[in-house]
Amino acid sequence: MAADMTIRGTGAPTSGAVPAEPRFWRLPGVYPPQEDTRLLAQTLNAEPIDAGTRVLDIGAGTGFLSVTAALAGSRNVTAVDVGRRALLNTRLNATLNGVRVRTVRGDLTTTFAEDDFDLVVSNPPYVPAADDALPTTGLARCWDAGRDGRAYLDRICRDVPGRLAPGGVLLLLQSALCGVEETRSELEGRGLSVEVVSTALIPFGPVLTERAPLFRERGLLGPDEQHEKLVVFRAVNQAA
Repeated sequence: MAADMTIRGTGAPTSGAVPAEPRFWRLPGVYPPQEDTRLLAQTLNAEPIDAGTRVLDIGAGTGFLSVTAALAGSRNVTAVDVGRRALLNTRLNATLNGVRVRTVRGDLTTTFAEDDFDLVVSNPPYVPAADDALPTTGLARCWDAGRDGRAYLDRICRDVPGRLAPGGVLLLLQSALCGVEETRSELEGRGLSVEVVSTALIPFGPVLTERAPLFRERGLLGPDEQHEKLVVFRAVNQAA
């Protein structure tokens, strides 16, 4: 079943395929772009991007979002990831699409200075897990985010506002399973103007299907729910 998506961007509601969708090749062991990545890419394409827009893609993976930003017009795209293979994959896909992307190995935003970026985009791990132990190897580190699913979301909400230039924008994707209002509150508490600009309702994949009984025990899912709601926040740094 196809995902039911709504993309509002910064203007009137819109929908449809991603303009100039990247061609991409995935190395073994790198998480493939799925519905969540494509929802975020469509939202990214609704942003005003020109050659001078400084873009940061947090948790780049295959580089799908980095290349999307470069194809949209930015000549100043940085991709950060903890995985060397992911960064190699990003560089390969940038070459495949004829664009330039700077790659940095690092943990979220720790390697960057204040006011470095006009646009930050992130599809971080957000799936609630059995406990708070975070995997350090394997594909599970691409989705496991602690018991409440917020291990990375909370860090992004805390750290990204300081990396945004005045008027800069954060596009952050997450599941409704890990606290939509918590994210809104965290970002607003750091002075950002926040709205949900894109949503999607997608069927459970293998990970959520396996964990659905656990989520029902915790009250995160109703007894008959078989779809996950994804949301994309657009948070703007209102500092002058």
